Amino acid sequence: MERLLEYIIVPHALIVSLLISLFVSSLLSLLIALVYRLTHRSMSYEPTFLTTMVMVAPIVTLVMFFIRGDLVLSLGLVGSLSIIRFRTPIKDTRDMIFLFWAIAAGLGSGTDNLMLAVIATVFMAIITATLYLVEYGNPTYSDYLMVLSGHNPYYPSEAKEIILRHTIGSRIRSHEVREDLWEIVYELRFNQRQAAETNRLVEDIRSMQGVEKVSLLAPQMALPL
Repeated sequence: MERLLEYIIVPHALIVSLLISLFVSSLLSLLIALVYRLTHRSMSYEPTFLTTMVMVAPIVTLVMFFIRGDLVLSLGLVGSLSIIRFRTPIKDTRDMIFLFWAIAAGLGSGTDNLMLAVIATVFMAIITATLYLVEYGNPTYSDYLMVLSGHNPYYPSEAKEIILRHTIGSRIRSHEVREDLWEIVYELRFNQRQAAETNRLVEDIRSMQGVEKVSLLAPQMALPL
């Protein structure tokens, strides 16, 4: 009878512990996903990544329950997981940090360190929010490419004077001439005030004699956030 009671009671206690850990890890992963969504700035935002983060922590918690105290099972699990290859590239290193954060929350929940997992997650959320609010790491300048094209005559000294008036730095990336047509690509650097007034630069350049087309492009890695 005692063995029967032990067989019945212990699994129930284990199930309750598993459900509590899964519940806590799910809440933590939801908090992590919320912080990610509210503090995301780049253009690589993917809604499916939120679902991934929410699911990672409970799954890691479940895995930790499976291998708890069983060295043979843990080695077998590592061998089976090595078969899985993640082919989806991570476009932003920040995404990798959040994914690792969700994994850490799952590990803490799966090893019965619930309070430590909660405290660490809240602490990391505060740090992330603080960095976002103070705009830590944001550059004080913006880089653009300006493509000019038209026909002769073209006055480079006049264009250089206009560009110097509206930027903090510039240089020619390429200069192509074909018969009566020409095309020049400039690398431009603006401060925050100048970046908000790029339309003035475009208007001044467009008013030059011989200029037919002006295109101002922001490189993908330097888009204003």
